[in-house]
Amino acid sequence: MSVRLDGKRVGDEIRGEIAAEVARGTAAGHRPPGLAVILVGDDPASRVYVGSKGRAAAEAGFAEMTVKLAGDSSAAEVAATIARLNREEAVDGILVQLPLPGGLPERELVLGIDPDKDVDGLHPMNAGRLWSDEAGFVPCTPAGIVELLERYSVPLAGSRAVIVGRSRLVGKPMAALLLRENCTVTLCHSRTRDLAGECRRADILVGAIGRPAFFGPEHVREGAVVVDVGINRVEDRELAERIFAGQPRKMRAFEKNGSALVGDVDYARVEPLAAAITPVPGGVGPLTVAMLLANTLLSWQRREGLA
Repeated sequence: MSVRLDGKRVGDEIRGEIAAEVARGTAAGHRPPGLAVILVGDDPASRVYVGSKGRAAAEAGFAEMTVKLAGDSSAAEVAATIARLNREEAVDGILVQLPLPGGLPERELVLGIDPDKDVDGLHPMNAGRLWSDEAGFVPCTPAGIVELLERYSVPLAGSRAVIVGRSRLVGKPMAALLLRENCTVTLCHSRTRDLAGECRRADILVGAIGRPAFFGPEHVREGAVVVDVGINRVEDRELAERIFAGQPRKMRAFEKNGSALVGDVDYARVEPLAAAITPVPGGVGPLTVAMLLANTLLSWQRREGLA
């Protein structure tokens, strides 16, 4: 039976460790870490994500500030907000909740964040630092995956890692981080020939393409560690019946709710092959928020002379 890589448990551990660091710093007379989250518009999913980040920050003892801007805000207005937060001494981390409403230049606005407050790790300066093995902020999801693997004592050095998906949020920084850990890394994408064959060579397979239950037994060799980054809401009944074939409890839940969350990995068919696997939900997701707090903590420690 495979090991279930419990991201919720590990995320809670990390958040507890961060809270203890904050408590020690504030007890010594330092101000609390400051995290500013910019929410543009009223997208329901973005509101949920921002709310969860704010609650996690408050629970860890951070001073959390959510800056809400109207959905019709101009690029200049968003840029001015970022510039103001760059100047504020009590703000250690700045996060612009993505995606932005249509028409706003996402890349240009991210470039306006001070790289030393870019706790999402998206600024090109931090991307360059990552690939140059210099200190900087790493995107939260891949950082959380490495933390998860290490806390479950998954061997990294010398392992063959295959990453499917080349986004700047996950795939590319994941490759850089696993190279740092002395893995042999293959980065696959939509143009990769014989994708299933490449995946079967992996000791560690990371799926991050946003396609529900795409990775099946044909992609996984026996004994591999499988990390599922995807989180997809399935509302199509025919697709749900295929994914949940032989799982009447999950199909009943789908019928009741009219939808279900699934990863990029067909969990029920892949789990018997894997040595270890992340579930969805409860796998990678909770680690993303935990590592956002970890990046903000690091920024605060540097700025307060505690690093």
